[in-house]
Amino acid sequence: MTGDRPVHRIDLLEHGPWTEVQLAPEAGRMLAGSGVVDARPDPYSAGTGTAWQLRGLGKVGAIRLGGVEVHIAPKLPVRRLFFLLGYAADPVKPWWDDPGEVQVGDEHEVLPALAAAFVRQAERALRQGLLQGYRTTDSALTVVRGRIREGDQTRRRFGVPLPLEVTYDEYTTDIAENQLLLAASARLLRLPGVPRPVRLGLSRVRARLAEVSALSPGRQPPRWRPSRLNARYHSALRLAELVLAGRSAEQQGAGTRLDGFVLDLASVFEDFVCTALSRALLPHGGRSVAQARHHLDEADGILIKPDLVWYDGTGRPLGVADAKYKAEKREGFPGSDLYQMLAYCTVLGLPHGHLVYAKGNEPQQRHVVRGTGTVLTQHALDLAQEPTAVLNGVSAIAAVMAGDPA
Repeated sequence: MTGDRPVHRIDLLEHGPWTEVQLAPEAGRMLAGSGVVDARPDPYSAGTGTAWQLRGLGKVGAIRLGGVEVHIAPKLPVRRLFFLLGYAADPVKPWWDDPGEVQVGDEHEVLPALAAAFVRQAERALRQGLLQGYRTTDSALTVVRGRIREGDQTRRRFGVPLPLEVTYDEYTTDIAENQLLLAASARLLRLPGVPRPVRLGLSRVRARLAEVSALSPGRQPPRWRPSRLNARYHSALRLAELVLAGRSAEQQGAGTRLDGFVLDLASVFEDFVCTALSRALLPHGGRSVAQARHHLDEADGILIKPDLVWYDGTGRPLGVADAKYKAEKREGFPGSDLYQMLAYCTVLGLPHGHLVYAKGNEPQQRHVVRGTGTVLTQHALDLAQEPTAVLNGVSAIAAVMAGDPA
């Protein structure tokens, strides 16, 4: 939390215009190096060094630098962004699907909506008490418990009978599911832009988990597996994973700290397209692989990773697709994307490639490459539509891919 220090709040829009603000030179330079916003000194300022121009870079969320907070709102309604995130995380039972699961109301900022949704789901999950489960523990004890690790006993104790190196299963609340909820609560409490009522809810959740081990700094979050036993935790855990996966921009120096929660919309869109398109291709057979690894050259020196490659049962490529979340431009879709897709088609031996954009200036376009006959199709998804309409659009793309000549 920022305590009693005054906060200079700056509001930006994803891919919005340049906004002029007054910043200390050090703060401006740190923002410029964060990769979260585009920042540059105002070339027309009077030379005071405090006038800067900022704009979004396709990322949304909030970051804090000393007494400065930068909040970047998405162009999409937050509920649509949650749909993309939820579907990519779990297309079978996404947490956006049930109005009682995750309600974002009229929030137009990602972090307050996410934090409020997490509090609701965490409190709902903990209403029946903390989940318990078995955790495998290695320890040195004076009594036999579980299984003696004979190799460790020999190497560490040199024939001394006690203590015993043992491995046992302990039934406890200190399990991965509770550790994830605790870590997400603690992280949200450190972030800027979380409203006070939500912070109070986060504090309640953290207090309920007081007996659970906190994750060490830098440690990867523990893995968990969905099951019938932890079903009441599922929505809260999906949101906790999202909180912990959101990029934390941290930078130390001269007594300042840059911290925040940021979502890269290009990655969000890519994950959604890969998940949704893979499911839409299931009725057509074969299998889909995200980020499939191939090489452009015969010496295997240049790696290429199309977002999605669709293979038949023998491993032969049937189709390729790449997701592109880009700001709309007056000239339409970028030509460089076509060159990239042509390279994918050449390597995979495919006569047809597909580029999937968040809605741009133009409807679907087909291009036949001169001298090769390769067809490159550019599709556009209107993400502002209702989820069902967006998924129908993905299914239409899958149908076109399935109809391509082999």
